[in-house]
Amino acid sequence: MRTVALAVTDGMLHFELSVAHEVFGSAPAAVTVPWYDLSVCGPATVPFGRFRLEPDHGLDHLQHADTVIVPGWADADVDPPAELVDALRAAHAAGARVASLCTGAFVLAAAGLLDGKRATTHWAHTAALAARHPEVEVDPDVLYVDNGSVLTSAGKAAALDLCLHLVRLDHGSSVANAVARRLVVPPHRSGGQAQFVTAPVPARDDHPLTALFPWAIERLGRPLTVEDLARRARMSSRQLGRHFRARTGTTPLQWLLAQRIRLAQELLEQTDDSIDAIATATGMGTATTLRRHFNRTLGVPPDSYRRTFRSRTHHDDSGTEQPGA
Repeated sequence: MRTVALAVTDGMLHFELSVAHEVFGSAPAAVTVPWYDLSVCGPATVPFGRFRLEPDHGLDHLQHADTVIVPGWADADVDPPAELVDALRAAHAAGARVASLCTGAFVLAAAGLLDGKRATTHWAHTAALAARHPEVEVDPDVLYVDNGSVLTSAGKAAALDLCLHLVRLDHGSSVANAVARRLVVPPHRSGGQAQFVTAPVPARDDHPLTALFPWAIERLGRPLTVEDLARRARMSSRQLGRHFRARTGTTPLQWLLAQRIRLAQELLEQTDDSIDAIATATGMGTATTLRRHFNRTLGVPPDSYRRTFRSRTHHDDSGTEQPGA
């Protein structure tokens, strides 16, 4: 998935377009894997606030991209341009992976790419998407949906989550985390996390979970219970559950499992440790437990995940490409 094309026309939302350009436009300094070849495709000129955007290619170039990103569509009540819809159909038919950000889902739906599929968009527009396109299974409660060759995200910050998800699919967890660090955002929010979280960012540094998160992450290799977390946060288990739901949209145990899976991904990519050793380091206990949770979460067993990302081309200190182990 080396080539990424942004499909732009008059009526695209600026934030989502900028998010995609920031993620796929350049690699973080510490990343040495070959990065994406990004292009902007659209009409000769596209209004962009007070400026005018000059695309690199016309919309017909979308069919030559490995991945096509459709930013948010400003007016969900207006049909997207026919030339854009036709270009997306042609790109998908040619084998491109197509992803929409926010209300860009309306464009994918107009192209028929979401027919019979589960999809999402900004929570404020999910009812409209379901009403206009009853053939689409609209899920209003998730950050993004991955159908393989067609992906959709919820609004604003969830667009960044989906872009990082694509980087993680292509280059692994370590590289996606490096991109997240550059952007100063959480490295991974699961697509199944709820869109509407009452307090996504604590308003104060003394929020009861602010210090708990790094404390727990440093101890993933140890057996941690809800009672352990509650004791550290100096609250009851019931109070902890309420704070976790409001802060992360999930439960303490689900959050812990997600952190352990994330750590397992990094160890599989970066070390030659055995599956048993990684199971111990991540607090999973046994290789059997790790394989079960890893496969259920990511859809592949740890061994296959390691082969996928350890076999990617890497660079030695001289910058010469070497075959991966």
